[in-house]
Amino acid sequence: MKLADIDITIEKTERRKTVSIFIERDGSVRVLAPVTASKEKIEAVVSAKAYQIFAKLARWKELNQGKVNRQFVSGQSFLYLGRNYRLKLTESQDVPLKISGGFFYLDKSFLSKADKVFKEFYRNKAREKIRERITLIEEKFAHKPAVIKILELQNRWASWTPTNGLNFHWKCVMAPVSVIDYIILHEMAHLKYPNHSNEFWNELDKKMPNYREHKNWLKRNGIKMAL
Repeated sequence: MKLADIDITIEKTERRKTVSIFIERDGSVRVLAPVTASKEKIEAVVSAKAYQIFAKLARWKELNQGKVNRQFVSGQSFLYLGRNYRLKLTESQDVPLKISGGFFYLDKSFLSKADKVFKEFYRNKAREKIRERITLIEEKFAHKPAVIKILELQNRWASWTPTNGLNFHWKCVMAPVSVIDYIILHEMAHLKYPNHSNEFWNELDKKMPNYREHKNWLKRNGIKMAL
């Protein structure tokens, strides 16, 4: 459907009880609705929230002014665990890419596939760090994740599955550890509450009273967490 000149994607799911509207990280608008929701019902909700949608899109455009177009050249900064590390190009090092002493070191012979090398580095580090943090965090919860995966999740930092699996975007490891913890706690809470109900937010607040601080960090800095 359309709102003015904005294309809106509608996704229906059995898990939802209400119609919710989301502005994705790429600026697209997505509506999640119950399978029983009629076209007319969804259009009415979107129409009623038109002002909020336009306001959020304006905010998205403002935040996107901070987008960084990274190039694989010496001096370019890359995020890792909330810090910026400058890139240095080297010759004949033992691995294609490594981090040491405040710098990323990339072997020049891998320049042609630097994007792939960086993504593999982030995937491996995300797998290590997220599993490490989950080991510390999961004891707070009765429901435990059955499977943990590091994936390319497009516009989501993380997601959960009905079979108690947790998926995390490899870009999560670019964030500070406290923000990674927020992302993990958010998904862990979904294992008990598969929605964004008041019960869900109350559960998250109990586990991380300052979660809003980290949620806002992602809103402000998420656009910078990219290659």
